[in-house]
Amino acid sequence: MAAMAPFGGGMGSSGQVCGCLSGALAVIGFTLGKTKAKEHDHKMMWKGSHQTVIRFAEITQEYGGTHCSDIAKVDWRDRQSVKKFYKDPEGCRKNCFHVIRETSYFLCTLVEEYFPQED
Repeated sequence: MAAMAPFGGGMGSSGQVCGCLSGALAVIGFTLGKTKAKEHDHKMMWKGSHQTVIRFAEITQEYGGTHCSDIAKVDWRDRQSVKKFYKDPEGCRKNCFHVIRETSYFLCTLVEEYFPQED
C-alpha cells in the first residue's frame, strides 16, 4: 500500500491519471506479473491490463477523461479546493466513488474470469 500512496490526486497530486486506474493495474501486475527476472508474466496479464484501461476510459467518459482532474474536478495543490472536496460528499467527490466502485466491479469480474473458482 505504501508504494501506491503517491499515486493519489492523479499521481503526486498533479491531477493526471487517476490513482484508481493505477491501483487496478497494480493489482493485475501483483496477481499476474512475474516475480523473478527469469520468469515470464502470466499470459493474460497484458490482455487484462489492456481491457482494464479500455473499461476505465468507458467508466470515466462522462467526466471528460481518465485524469483525476477530469473526474474529481479539484486542484490538489490548492488547500481550499481540497478541503471543499473532502467536506462536500455530494460534490465531485461522488464522481470518485462511482469510478472506484465501477472499476472495482470490473476488476473483480476480470479476476473471476481468469481464475474461476472450482466447485
